Amino acid sequence: MQTITTTEELRTFCEGAAEHPYVTVDTEFLRERTYYSKLCLIQLAMPGRDDSNAVLVDPLVEGLSLDPLMDLFRNESVVKVFHAARQDLEIFQVDNGVIPKPLFDTQVAAMVCGFGEQVGYETLVKRIVKQPLDKSSRFTDWSRRPLTDAQKTYALADVTHLRQIYEFLAAKLEETGRARWVGEEMATLLDPQTYVTLPQDAWKRIKTRSNSPRFLAIVRELAAFRESYAQERNVPRNRVYKDDALVELASTKPATMNDLGGSRLLLREARKGAIADGILAAVKAGQECPRENLPKVDNDRDKLQVNPALADLLRVLLKAKTESSGVASKLIAPASDLDAIAAGQRNVAALSGWRREVFGEDALRLCDGQIALAAKGKSVVVIEL
Repeated sequence: MQTITTTEELRTFCEGAAEHPYVTVDTEFLRERTYYSKLCLIQLAMPGRDDSNAVLVDPLVEGLSLDPLMDLFRNESVVKVFHAARQDLEIFQVDNGVIPKPLFDTQVAAMVCGFGEQVGYETLVKRIVKQPLDKSSRFTDWSRRPLTDAQKTYALADVTHLRQIYEFLAAKLEETGRARWVGEEMATLLDPQTYVTLPQDAWKRIKTRSNSPRFLAIVRELAAFRESYAQERNVPRNRVYKDDALVELASTKPATMNDLGGSRLLLREARKGAIADGILAAVKAGQECPRENLPKVDNDRDKLQVNPALADLLRVLLKAKTESSGVASKLIAPASDLDAIAAGQRNVAALSGWRREVFGEDALRLCDGQIALAAKGKSVVVIEL
């Protein structure tokens, strides 16, 4: 198997790949000790049935430029095939400002084609390629060199089997007329904003029991400081302080270094120096935030007047549609969408695009009393009224 270590070798491979309709791509990276993923290996394969058209690219080699690969990623005549692409795409977007187009994610396609929810690569290899997959190197340190033959074999299998999986799923999508559905799902992955984490928005990921605007203002400032600190120093946000410590700080509102010493959950390193200064400044900023700038919590979902009987009927309808279409239920409509529809809301994803065709149209008819549901053997069927 070939390991590419020079820019010229990479350019030669990418020029060859540009002559094919698609190329399969995967990466190996580390993120346990950093905020941003550290790219350690790239796997690429052109169409084929053996390893001859597949390579490993070592981005840790000094002097290797990924520019030829970025040119291939921009080449819209070649489909770039990934499995569960989000983290891979984030690396290329953050490091190079490039998102591969056109994009095909086999995990999304498999969900549309009836393989279940968030189906793993190993499962697809077994069910489509009919081959076992050696995952013994799954938890390896990909930054260490040299790579062993076992690591290389493991890594290469992530793109060689992917070719057959892609060809199978692409054909099935064309056969069923669902290629457009997967295209709609790619929109979020192709949006650069998907991979941007703004410090001022980081608080929205924090789970709290209180919705007090003043409390949330302190949470917002603490989360923003943590995110900025982690990004600037490229360390995991939990190494600064964890979510539970953040919520504790927002509750206790420390004003001095001595106050920080009384925290039960704060890491020792965070009780002094730049982190401690940042915490105290964030708490102060939250407490002094003008009333008009306090966080505005969207309580609309909490205040929904959900018709529980209708919500249950929608769940039954969704199960019926899942069985008849073969599409994973969570991909069609999460429980929150069903409750929103039952409460009269219509601006939910389940009522637009391909989801409307599969489920949304009948969901609206059910809400309007135009159809009913009935048991027929082991199935549930729609009855026109």
